Amino acid sequence: MFNIRVYGILINDQRDVLVSDELIRGGRYTKFCGGGLEIGEGTLDCLQREFLEEMRLRVSVKEHIYTTDFYQQSAFNPNHQIISIYYRVEALEPISVPLRTEPFMFDEHQLEQYKLTGETETFRFIPWQQFSSDSVSLPIDKIVAGIIKEWPV
Repeated sequence: MFNIRVYGILINDQRDVLVSDELIRGGRYTKFCGGGLEIGEGTLDCLQREFLEEMRLRVSVKEHIYTTDFYQQSAFNPNHQIISIYYRVEALEPISVPLRTEPFMFDEHQLEQYKLTGETETFRFIPWQQFSSDSVSLPIDKIVAGIIKEWPV
């Protein structure tokens, strides 16, 4: 079975890179914002929906960056193959959700959500000078981090 994931790379005017710090089923992951493609949905619609759901943020999708070109087994279901698609996005409005300054800084509401659902997330920007493939957790995200670090400053 294929699991198609769509992610957005948002870099602000200071060249900081947006990431999501997530607790998922006992694991801690730093990843790019996005999520799973739903039936009847295109990849661009998926990405815009994910940013609205997760961050209450409208984004414009600018360009395709990368699509998985190798086999990647799902970390959560060994019967699933992950295909990830990455786009550069721009915010159409100011970010209204709280942004954290340190990894995995969850508030009480987020920790309560984790107790109920086994998942929660928070967001932060990583300064360009500190950002690298080591900044993210997932194997495909690491490849994309390397690609965007090669972009001209």
